[in-house]
Amino acid sequence: MEKLESLQKEHLQEPKMYKVVLLNDDVTTMDFVIEVLMRVFFHSFEKANEIMLKIHCEGSGVCGIYTQEIALSKQKKVQNMAKEAQFPLQSRVEEE
Repeated sequence: MEKLESLQKEHLQEPKMYKVVLLNDDVTTMDFVIEVLMRVFFHSFEKANEIMLKIHCEGSGVCGIYTQEIALSKQKKVQNMAKEAQFPLQSRVEEE
């Protein structure tokens, strides 16, 4: 009973969140970036196009914010898609 009361008093903390960021390069096509944004991050075409333009114009863009495990999983999917398509598209995961 004492242990249960102790657990009830503990406050659960929200997990840290992480941003997945795509980086611009001179080789990867805009169409491929849009495809990645739609297939990996489930953005609509309009939102994917908006993020792609931000990446192209500003050098990087946030694709989504997730828990660390999910962010790293999405980063791996991006790497695999880029490798398969022979593009040098890079991504990074940053703490929110």
